[in-house]
Amino acid sequence: MAYANGNSTVITVFGGSGFLGRYVVQALAKAGFRIKVAVRRPELALYLQPLGSVGQIAIVSANVRDEKSVAEAVRGADAVVNLVGILAPSGRQRFKAVHADAPETIAKAARAAGVKRFVHISAIGADRLSRSAYARTKGEGEARALAAFPQTVILRPSLVFGPEDEFFNRFARLAVLSPVLPLIGGNTRFQPVYVGDVARAVTAAVEGRATEGAVYELGGPSIYSFREILKKVCEWTQRPRVLLPVPFWAAKIQAFFVQALPGAPITLDQVRLLQHDNVVSAEAVRDQRTLEGLGVTEPKSIEVIVPPYLSRYRPRGEFSTGRAAAF
Repeated sequence: MAYANGNSTVITVFGGSGFLGRYVVQALAKAGFRIKVAVRRPELALYLQPLGSVGQIAIVSANVRDEKSVAEAVRGADAVVNLVGILAPSGRQRFKAVHADAPETIAKAARAAGVKRFVHISAIGADRLSRSAYARTKGEGEARALAAFPQTVILRPSLVFGPEDEFFNRFARLAVLSPVLPLIGGNTRFQPVYVGDVARAVTAAVEGRATEGAVYELGGPSIYSFREILKKVCEWTQRPRVLLPVPFWAAKIQAFFVQALPGAPITLDQVRLLQHDNVVSAEAVRDQRTLEGLGVTEPKSIEVIVPPYLSRYRPRGEFSTGRAAAF
């Protein structure tokens, strides 16, 4: 059965029920693809089905730690997208299993099934030699995916933002609760990229508009320091707050003791990540391995997207029109 533009191509998406996943699934559905969303708990992903036509989006059970279920999920697919990732370990979800082992398992299954394209989502800063377990396993996952499926297209986004994100929403919640916001790595630079633009980049790669075996770095139109980002959060939530600089050595000590707690505000690994800029490299720009190189022009800025969804954190809610005091 074909949809929208007559496309009967089947795409298997691993991790399609997450923050980025819902946007990728919607973008692929809009492009007319048939989609199999492979997730551990299908009952939690049923909300994705109305994003497409009747029967266009199927939810299938798969666990990236189980080779048999992965092989079944990619059977009959023309392309595979891997969005699976975690920000911090929890239970059986460990960095190595999710970021390094899973991409290799999926890539091997895709090759065995005769899949034409494999798109793997990594992150800017992925580096097999990094002291950060997050960045190190991301780098290992890239290498293992390419070894198993040499045509793999790797997409490395910077900080991804959107209404359901865990970054801007987290600091907005902190601004509601505390008159002081800890500032770790205030000069560290980010290039936030809108989740919808990342989804468009994934779609472009699935459609064959990316160079096979290439690594693309995805960043938004502007670069900000961490300090500048927190100031904007305070402005948009209309909650003037004191930004208290915390040196990295002190942040590491604090993170070491709190990271084991449920819902820990920060981990030692995240502090290590904050010691490095998270922006698109000059080499990627030079070689057109960016959003623009994938045909995603005029990417959305945080100034356009973020203020509306942070309005609920204002003292009088989303209908408040006053401005926060200047810093």
